[in-house]
Amino acid sequence: MLADPYVTLGVEKSASQDEIQKAYRRLAKKLHPDLNPGNRQAEEQFKNVTAAYDLLGDADKRARFDRGEIDASGAERPAHRYYRDFSEGASPYSSDAGYEDFGDADEILAQMFSRGGRARAHMRGADIRYRLELDFLEAVNGGERQVVLPDGSALDVNIPAGTREGQILRLRGKGRPGLGDASTGDALIEIEVRPHRIFTRKGDDIHIDLPISLREAVLGGEVVAPTPAGKVMMKVPKWTNTNAVLRLKGKGARRLDGTSGDEFVTLKIMLPEKPDPELEKFVAGWRGEYSPRQATES
Repeated sequence: MLADPYVTLGVEKSASQDEIQKAYRRLAKKLHPDLNPGNRQAEEQFKNVTAAYDLLGDADKRARFDRGEIDASGAERPAHRYYRDFSEGASPYSSDAGYEDFGDADEILAQMFSRGGRARAHMRGADIRYRLELDFLEAVNGGERQVVLPDGSALDVNIPAGTREGQILRLRGKGRPGLGDASTGDALIEIEVRPHRIFTRKGDDIHIDLPISLREAVLGGEVVAPTPAGKVMMKVPKWTNTNAVLRLKGKGARRLDGTSGDEFVTLKIMLPEKPDPELEKFVAGWRGEYSPRQATES
C-alpha cells in the first residue's frame, strides 16, 4: 500500500503546487538512480517520490485524492463507487446471482492493489556521458568510431568532419531507459582531440610550419605542402623570407554550413644539415650589401 503522498514528499496538505514541485525536485535530485548506483532502497524511494508527485503535481488528481475519490496510486476507491449504488436504494446482495457479486468486488480490489503496488512514475531516462579521444585528423576529416559501454555492448558513433575539442555529440535514445512510458535518455559523447605533430588548429583554420630551401626562397617554385586531406602543390614566390605566410583557401576544418576554413603555411628557410663548401664559396664571393638588421641598427 502506498504511503500518503503528502508524507512521501514531506509537505503539508495546504502546500501550494509550487511548493510540491520544489519538494519533488529536491528529493528526485537526491534519490535519482544515476546518483545512487546499486542502492535499491534509494531506487525504491525515488519511485515512491515520483509516484507521489504524479498524483499531487496534477491539480485535478490532487483534488480528487483530497476528496477521497482516488487512492494514493490514483486508482478509484471501490467504496466511493458503492456509495452511489446504496444512495439509490440498491444492495450489494440484491442481484439474482446472490453472492456472485463478490467476484466483481474481488476483481476491483485486485486491480486496485495491482495498480497501487506499481510505481506510476513517468520520467525521461537519464543521459549517459562518455569521453572519446580522437586523432587530430579523425576529428578534422570525420569518420566512424565505437564506444564500448560498461556492460560490454558498443555504440557506433558518427564523427562529423570538423569535430573540435570539447564538442559533445548526442546519440538520441542511447541513454538510460525512462520510467513508465517516458522516453529513453541520450548518450552524450564528449570529444578529446590528440595534438598532431605538424598541424595545429585555431578555430576552423589549420596552421603549419613548412621548411623550404635557400634556393626555393630565392628563386621561388612549387613545393609539396601537407594538408589534413592530403598533399597539395603550393607555389612559393621569389625572394620569400622566413615567416612568410601563404594561404591555402578551403584546406582547413569543415564548418556546420558546409564551408571550410583555410590552411596557413608559415615558411621557414632551412640551410642544409651538413656544410656545403660550394654554397660557402658562393656566399663568400657575393658582394651584396643588404643587412637584415638595418631596422635595429638605426
